[in-house]
Amino acid sequence: MNVDELHWFVVLAETEHMTEAAQKLNVAQPTLSRGLKRLERELHAPLFDRVNNRLHLNAYGRIMLEHSRRGLAEIRAADERIAALRDPDSGTVRLAFLHSMASYLVPDVLRRFRLETPRVRFDLRQAAGHEIVELLTGGRVDLAITGPRPDSGDFGWHQLLTERLCLVLPRNHRLADRRRINLAETEGESYIALGTDFALRGITNDLWAAEGINPRVVFEAMEIATIEGLVAAGLGVGVVPMPPPHRREPAAVYVSLSNPRAKRPIGLAWPHERPIPPPAQRFAAFVKAGQHRTYGETRDAQQRRPHE
Repeated sequence: MNVDELHWFVVLAETEHMTEAAQKLNVAQPTLSRGLKRLERELHAPLFDRVNNRLHLNAYGRIMLEHSRRGLAEIRAADERIAALRDPDSGTVRLAFLHSMASYLVPDVLRRFRLETPRVRFDLRQAAGHEIVELLTGGRVDLAITGPRPDSGDFGWHQLLTERLCLVLPRNHRLADRRRINLAETEGESYIALGTDFALRGITNDLWAAEGINPRVVFEAMEIATIEGLVAAGLGVGVVPMPPPHRREPAAVYVSLSNPRAKRPIGLAWPHERPIPPPAQRFAAFVKAGQHRTYGETRDAQQRRPHE
């Protein structure tokens, strides 16, 4: 069982299509097919069900996919650690981050870090909070900037800042001229919210429950920007982190929430179960050394505006 064939299997499992996988891997389809047959012979089990000339990952295959991803991640981490020992100022940091961190926090962190270590490379992934947990658990990233803290005790955590949550409204809404508002005052409003898998939706659910609100959610979005856009179109209201001025939806108004628990902690997370490569350790140390204090101060300054 060689590394190349494990990688081939992972790509094939993700596509469930021999031709597409061969194109992605830049190998001949017969070569890929023979590699799969060798792997199945070694495991004494079929990894796919063949139905009408299509591949469908079966129970054996799902187990193999989980362990193959972890094994490949460990091999990649070993390569990176060896490379970093040979040249401590180079290497790759595999970092995942929330979509909402892409407009202000993550670019600022990377810019500051690269001023000190310009030869370190980054493999970046944008994802939702629950997807980030899967990326960390599966070894596909070393670190993550996420929030709130993952529920599992399998992760380390260093808090960077706390985002205040706000109510986003259409500009012509009856509450749009308020400086602050309690969520209880939105009883009966239509809501645009993230899907139930998202951590921010969990925080929002807790806020609704604390105020005894039975919300009418008319649409579940995949990104905060979608919530803001649909609110601006007049389809409802939403609860989102207070955005920096440069990325606010121009046709919407953002009003601070007075609810004490209307906040989202953002931090750096990493897996306890395995060591992270030296470049990632260096990046984590840089973030934890106090650089984040500027981000929190900047965030507070950006939020001081007439509608607070």
